[in-house]
Amino acid sequence: MSIEKELHARSNSSCELCGAKGELGVYEVPPSLESSDDEGRGVLICGTCGGQINNPETMDANHWRCLNDSMWSQTPAVQVMVWRMLTRLRAEGWPQDLLDKLYLDDETLAWAQATGEGEGGTEDTVKHVDSNGAVLEMGDTVTLIKDLNVKGANFTAKRGTAVRGISLVPDNPEHIEGRINGQQIVILTKFVKKSN
Repeated sequence: MSIEKELHARSNSSCELCGAKGELGVYEVPPSLESSDDEGRGVLICGTCGGQINNPETMDANHWRCLNDSMWSQTPAVQVMVWRMLTRLRAEGWPQDLLDKLYLDDETLAWAQATGEGEGGTEDTVKHVDSNGAVLEMGDTVTLIKDLNVKGANFTAKRGTAVRGISLVPDNPEHIEGRINGQQIVILTKFVKKSN
């Protein structure tokens, strides 16, 4: 049986990343391992996934929300591709939540990291800290430590206001985003403290 037929059988003839049925092809997950198990190194993917993997500038982050399902695959090659795509997209916010839930055994994680995906980059070096020096993370709740005039919204956010489910501004460690009075606003980290 050919590798492609084995992958079709394993995946029920659907893309192993997004579940699409048409335009399927074998994608060999780099780097090549010293293994005779060719089927174990390949994944069956659709043209949309393949195009975005090979041409990162065409990446559509919303297409990859499908990884929420495929991350539970028991196939190491699929797990590696899920990890790599979530790592590429983690500045979007939601992929980091999935990465936090994704478990890879040591051997699979080493394979996933073998191409250098996730090394360097601003995501690893930018740290958002509150007024007390506590590290802020996506989804945290913070409290304002002073009254803030919200420009353009004509209201003052009062000291002590809780801001739930904050977002981190990826390229600026001094800015977070949160919702106050129904408005999504940018807040300076020096004016908030993390809530327990």
